[in-house]
Amino acid sequence: MEAAAPHSTAELTVTSPEQMRDLGRRLAKLLRAGDLVLLSGELGAGKTTLTRGLGEGLGVRGAVTSPTFVIARVHPSLGDGPPLVHVDAYRLSGGLDEMEDLDLDVSLPESVVVVEWGEGKVEELTEDRLHVVIHRAVGDTTDEVRHVTVRGMGARWAGAELGSLTA
Repeated sequence: MEAAAPHSTAELTVTSPEQMRDLGRRLAKLLRAGDLVLLSGELGAGKTTLTRGLGEGLGVRGAVTSPTFVIARVHPSLGDGPPLVHVDAYRLSGGLDEMEDLDLDVSLPESVVVVEWGEGKVEELTEDRLHVVIHRAVGDTTDEVRHVTVRGMGARWAGAELGSLTA
């Protein structure tokens, strides 16, 4: 396995839900219409909290909550930015076939699409994507510490300064 170029990966430690939300707000500054963001991590890792911060940073309408039971929510922009399409693929067992019913390929060019639990399901949508992996302690713990890896993939992210996320 090849090591990712230093400029396309950022490693962060987050110690509270507020910091996770702030990371989402900082990440939003790097995003534009057409971007796909995959979020991976255990239940309770902070994927929806990060997406809430993304929504705040993108200036979209509506409270960003987990779309677990509706599968996908669209949050229109309150300004001139792109809408946020927030997908929870946890309950979807199939790959891209099942995801096609959501028409993400139609939404992607003009939206920022964030897919929780999308690993192995939506990569075929585009070679250019951000993969955010959130690790937390598992088991009976109140530990709020999360280790976050943000990895840019494809030409879109080749020259991206993901290191700015650690500021």
